[in-house]
Amino acid sequence: MSVIPIFPELKLTFEIFTRVAIAFLFGALIGWERERHGKSRSAGIRTYGAISLGACVFGVLSISIPTGQGDISRIAAQIVSGIGFLGGGLIFREGSTVSGLTTAATLWATAAVGLAVAFGFYLLSFLTALLIYLLLYLPRLKWWQHITGRPTNDEQG
Repeated sequence: MSVIPIFPELKLTFEIFTRVAIAFLFGALIGWERERHGKSRSAGIRTYGAISLGACVFGVLSISIPTGQGDISRIAAQIVSGIGFLGGGLIFREGSTVSGLTTAATLWATAAVGLAVAFGFYLLSFLTALLIYLLLYLPRLKWWQHITGRPTNDEQG
């Protein structure tokens, strides 16, 4: 006797949990890159993972709203503005120096990864997470200085 027919909501819950776990892993990968180089004291594995899985859960909830009960796009729209608000708190200006901008931008993009997983766009979410990871990793490479004319992050200290 199969457990699934007795508890059909168990199958749905497992599918949703799988999406949330995938979103967390993609977000944590991005956070791991930030943490392992010590470039962000304010956001790392836990923060990026939480943002991605939270966006995924909200996304799954939004597509679970019964037809006629509400506008499913409103939740996704609020994720975009809510993460933007959090990111705004990470950006600091001191004289002519601005810090936290990359962290804020990548947190915002990581929320998009979580939403993409929620809506079932697994390949898109993986490729987006990979691009964010590369965006954070590439400045650590020596040839980056030749492209940008700036020292690598490791040379900056």
